[in-house]
Amino acid sequence: MPRLATLAAALLLPLAAPCAAFGQETKEIGHVNTALTNLGLTRSHRVVVERFDDPKVEGVSCYIAQARTGGVSGMVGLAEDPARFALSCTVTGPVRVSEAARRSPRGERVYESATSLFFKETRVHRFLDEERNVVVYMAWSTKLVEGSPFNAVAVVPMR
Repeated sequence: MPRLATLAAALLLPLAAPCAAFGQETKEIGHVNTALTNLGLTRSHRVVVERFDDPKVEGVSCYIAQARTGGVSGMVGLAEDPARFALSCTVTGPVRVSEAARRSPRGERVYESATSLFFKETRVHRFLDEERNVVVYMAWSTKLVEGSPFNAVAVVPMR
């Protein structure tokens, strides 16, 4: 039986790891442990900070901090991460918005990260407020039946 559990964990672990959407590169900047689990024998609960770049807006980097569940269930990908996050985006060079960037009230998804084994993700959508000459990023959480009201917003000038 222990072999079966080990095999199941090995097969599920790639599914549990947070992943960025659309093949964009993310980089973990760092993390802090928020609670010790199982006397330190397993990964602790933590808040992880990652960086991602918008593929259609040059010169902008976004940083998202997300709560990650630790313990045995968190290590094997069976835990659901809480829908708690913060988002900040900054100008890192000349800001150039691609003509291919979607310009609509529904925005365009530029990032997603799995926060449970099935049907829950943290997503970041981009909106263009061309009247005010800014790019707006909104992070929110999905759930199986309805979206979560938890959200965060970051705004970057297009100058």
